[in-house]
Amino acid sequence: MMGAMADRDSALALFERRRAAWLGEDVDAYLACFADDLTLETPTGPPVQGIVAYAAMVRRSLRAIRPVSFEFHALAVDGPLVLAEWTIELAVRADGRQIAYRGMSICELAGAKIRWWREYYDPAALRPL
Repeated sequence: MMGAMADRDSALALFERRRAAWLGEDVDAYLACFADDLTLETPTGPPVQGIVAYAAMVRRSLRAIRPVSFEFHALAVDGPLVLAEWTIELAVRADGRQIAYRGMSICELAGAKIRWWREYYDPAALRPL
């Protein structure tokens, strides 16, 4: 079931909170942007179901990488859906190598939280620069 319609300003505010929390490595604030019944789909693995599984994935990821930048190039809203094009840059904690990749995502908002998220990017781009 689709959530209520979102407006661009509230969607952008949520994405800005998410970006600031991620860049600040504030896991609690980051996870607060997502619904308990979250489903996440990426090109690199099976879907992640629920906030507990997603929290474990986020914590594992942040042990391995350090967020460097997160830029939104475009953001569009269609009812409860938000489509975004972005570029993310990371540093590998073990050796400082940089990884930058560009992608697209679509998500469904439920209230002020993300309930469903799907990302599109080239997994080969995740190799360090």
